[in-house]
Amino acid sequence: MNDCIFCKIIAGEIPSSKVYEDDEILIFKDIAPIAKIHLLCVPKEHFAYLSEADGARAQMLGRTLTKIAGLRGRLGLSEGYRLVINQGENAGQSVHHLHIHILGGEPLPWGGQ
Repeated sequence: MNDCIFCKIIAGEIPSSKVYEDDEILIFKDIAPIAKIHLLCVPKEHFAYLSEADGARAQMLGRTLTKIAGLRGRLGLSEGYRLVINQGENAGQSVHHLHIHILGGEPLPWGGQ
């Protein structure tokens, strides 16, 4: 997608604080963190919504969740973490490229964050 900020980050056109990268995903620090640790996990394939996750995308998302769990120590999330996927304007999705917020590093309040 030509105007997608996450596609530009993936392509290296916009710098990011990369934490992890493989053939399917990129994990980088959020520029406006709401927790001590706030990372974004972005699939390299552009799609906006979970409803677009056909068989191959669903399998990739499963591998992504497994990868996040496997990286928890390296990411500083050994004491626990929260995963958030906003879907649509009312849910707070501001970039229409599916992404997972990874939050942790401190006790997290429930609701609103």
